[in-house]
Amino acid sequence: MAMVPPMMLRVLLAGPIALLFSACASRPTTSFSASSTPPRITPTTFPAPSVSASVRAESYLVMETITGRILAAKNAHTTRAVASTQKLLTALCVLRAGPLDTSVTVQPYDTQVEPSKIGISAGETYTRRQLVKALLVRSGNDVARALARDVSGSETDFADLMNRTAKSIGMRQSHFKNAHGLTEEGQYSTAFDLALLAREVTKIPFYRECMRTREYPFRFPDGRIKILTNTNKVLKRLPYCTGMKTGYTRAAGRCLISSGVLNGKGVIVVALGSTTAEIWNDSEKLLRVHLEG
Repeated sequence: MAMVPPMMLRVLLAGPIALLFSACASRPTTSFSASSTPPRITPTTFPAPSVSASVRAESYLVMETITGRILAAKNAHTTRAVASTQKLLTALCVLRAGPLDTSVTVQPYDTQVEPSKIGISAGETYTRRQLVKALLVRSGNDVARALARDVSGSETDFADLMNRTAKSIGMRQSHFKNAHGLTEEGQYSTAFDLALLAREVTKIPFYRECMRTREYPFRFPDGRIKILTNTNKVLKRLPYCTGMKTGYTRAAGRCLISSGVLNGKGVIVVALGSTTAEIWNDSEKLLRVHLEG
């Protein structure tokens, strides 16, 4: 069988991707009462034993994008630090707060964060759209702070918004204290909760575009352009990968939320607590077995 070049496959997938996520958007978000406990995970299928045994992530979950059906899981309700994967929630909160064309003027506080930064400076003005794309493509912590402060007035108030939003989409085993994911005591989530979040974010066309963007020419107000390269290496490994979000801190280990669409089927893979050497392999294996198998 002739192989379809990756770029052509991406073009061919554009229509199916839009149809798939349109179907996902039409499905109501699962809701839970404030006192309810997460539903018990009973995967309908599992990776082949050899694949499951070779996944190094301490927690993982595979979810069918349209139906929310759990296909495979390991320690999916174990709470843990999740690093920058929680920036998907930051992005969701920003979208729900108002128009993305709203202007944001950077304040000194926004830039006083490490270690991953885009390099925005106090006094510069951008749109939320520019900043949220930089957030999803390159994971800038300075951008996360600027968006949080702009939306809620302070990062503390934005964290309250994150927690309210998380609960509204069924994330019952999560608590957030900042917009960027750097380690703080009492900040945590689970593979299951992050899959619910990822499924919600896939309903947003502009965010889907951002997450599968390999390179983003970010323009500073003085005309300089910085090419931001997507931190998700699976985008280069699998032509049907549709993006999502990376994360790393010492406490969280290597984390990745990835997604893919093939032959009309879409899945979301959450892998948490893996290693630098294995996180890309973990996610690729789980995408392959549930989309190609």
